[in-house]
Parts: sequence; C-alpha cells; structure tokens
Amino acid sequence: MTSLRSESMDMISEAQLKFDGLISKLDSYVREGLLVAFSGGVDSSFLLWAASEAHKRTGGRLLAITTTSPSVPQRDIDDALSFAKRIGVECELVESEEFKNERYVRNDRMRCYFCKSELFRISDSIIRDRNFQYVAYGYTASDKSDIRPGHQAAKEHKVLYPLAEFGFTKDEIRKSLRQNGYEIGEKPASPCLSSRVMTGVSITPMMLKDIEELENLLFDRGLKCFRVRHHDDGESRFIRLEVVPTEMERALELKEILVKEAKMRGYRWVTLDLEGYRTGGANR
Repeated sequence: MTSLRSESMDMISEAQLKFDGLISKLDSYVREGLLVAFSGGVDSSFLLWAASEAHKRTGGRLLAITTTSPSVPQRDIDDALSFAKRIGVECELVESEEFKNERYVRNDRMRCYFCKSELFRISDSIIRDRNFQYVAYGYTASDKSDIRPGHQAAKEHKVLYPLAEFGFTKDEIRKSLRQNGYEIGEKPASPCLSSRVMTGVSITPMMLKDIEELENLLFDRGLKCFRVRHHDDGESRFIRLEVVPTEMERALELKEILVKEAKMRGYRWVTLDLEGYRTGGANR
C-alpha cells in the first residue's frame, strides 16, 4: 500500500512540475501580451486556464478570441464564453470569413489549412492593432501523431503551441481539468461542423445549419458522443450517424424523429454506422 501511495504521489508531483513549467513559460508571453485562439474545446480551455494562472501571477496582458462562422456550433461559442468568464479572462467574438475562400469551400483534405489560415490572419491583425506580441493555440503532444494541415498554417504564422512543447497529451489535459473542478474536462471532442461533411463535397452554410440542428436534436435527447455525417452520392444526400457503442441503443430509440427531421431537410435516408463513432469519419 505504501508503495502504491508513493507511486501515486510521484505521478502527481510530476504532473504539477509539468504544469508549473508551462505557467513559467507562459509568464514571459503574458508579460508582453498573449492572445489565445480559443475554440471552447478541451485543449484550448486548458491552455487559456494556464495562461490565466500566469496572468494572475505576473500581470501583463491576456486576451482570448473565439471566431464565429457557419462552421462553428453555437454550443461551442456558448462554452467558450462561459469558461472564459469563469476563469476571469476577456473573450471576444470575431467573425471568420473562411467561406469567402473557394479553396476552403471545396472541402478537400487541405480544408483545415485554409480555416486555420483565416483564424491566424485574424489573430495577426488583432495583435498588430493592440500591440500584443504572441498568439498561442491548443495544439497538443497527442496531435503530433495525426495529419493536421491546420498546424502548418500555425507554423507559417509563427503561432505558439506550448502544450505540445511541454508534452501535454489529451488525456493529461482532461485529467487536470477534472481534478481542478472544471467540467469542460468531460466535454467530447468538438471539431468544426465542416468536418461532418464527406471530403470532396462542397460546403454551404445551409448544409452546416442542417447538421447543427440535427446534432442539437440528438444531444438534447441524451446522446453525448456522436457525429451526424453528411454524404452526397451525386444524385441524393443522406445522413450517416456515428455513435459510440454504448449509445447505439439510445440512437435507435430516436430513429423516427431523426429520420423525420432529416427528410424535412431534403435528405433521402439516414443510416446508423455499425462501426461506431471515430475521428476523421468524414474521410471514409
């Protein structure tokens, strides 16, 4: 028992040392003015919280910006504003104009690059106008194993990614948020609505509005970890629903209302993907 307790204490100490190192690094950024690109998701919430701790310790300047566009779910905007208010950080909403870029709209495998390029164009403009020095975003050590064109945009704009620099994984981030009483640590991953559209199908604001409304319908009725995927075979459109295995029974209970609402929006049918929810499902 003593050995187990000692091992647990060592793990806590290691995590605290890592977090203290992150805050010390953020101290220098906040002193000169740090803007955090804040989506309202788990990773960027952890980054903003750490930056707020640095700000409390050293003063300086800290600002969060959250972009709004047809690709951003209203739930994420609400989560961002709520979390920023809770930790005492100013959060501004800024309209993003990625839909003016045809290369974004055509929805190929570089879509995220053009989305992040727009985000960091906005960020660069704000720090120039307000005399901030740095922009940071919530790229983590776990993201290194994934193909992320958006990260290339971050590097081109010299955006900081301190969570990856200090080796924070997504599991560590969630655990730390939970241990410190932040319920956002339980939030499922929530990429932009455009990620629900089959790769190669051009995106429209109305399409994303339909997806958001259908996902809200399911969320309000108890589903937590799922995706409504938009498919188009050239002749008809259909929905493919991905849910984690533990929620498939509940999804089937909701089939009538989901099919009804989908058909009202012009979808020909709705399918339940028996392989279940997984990231990057729109590429399959």
